[in-house]
Amino acid sequence: VQLVESGGGLVQAGGSLRLSCTASGSTFSINDMAWYRRAPGKHRELVASIISGGGSTHYVDSVKGRFTISRDNAKNTMYLQMNSLKPEDTAVYYCNLDPEPMWAWGQGTQVTVSS
Repeated sequence: VQLVESGGGLVQAGGSLRLSCTASGSTFSINDMAWYRRAPGKHRELVASIISGGGSTHYVDSVKGRFTISRDNAKNTMYLQMNSLKPEDTAVYYCNLDPEPMWAWGQGTQVTVSS
């Protein structure tokens, strides 16, 4: 499976971005997925997850109420709507399986939030 993330960019604090993750292959729809991020000098962390059917989601406390994860299994695509962005959200964002990110990592998409 190949993962391709897109939608990142440079935004001012308080702004919004929508990230997309597209997966090749036919197994996307049956797998629980997640967005991860790696900030400079920090370990990669899970940001949000969503079950295969999309009916249940989970968020790390720092993004609750600001980020929304969703997926369109017909398009093999997952999204992360990010609102009220903060400088501490600056990171490279990746998508992968949840709970174990066993697929090969994509290149990620850089999100930079200026204060």
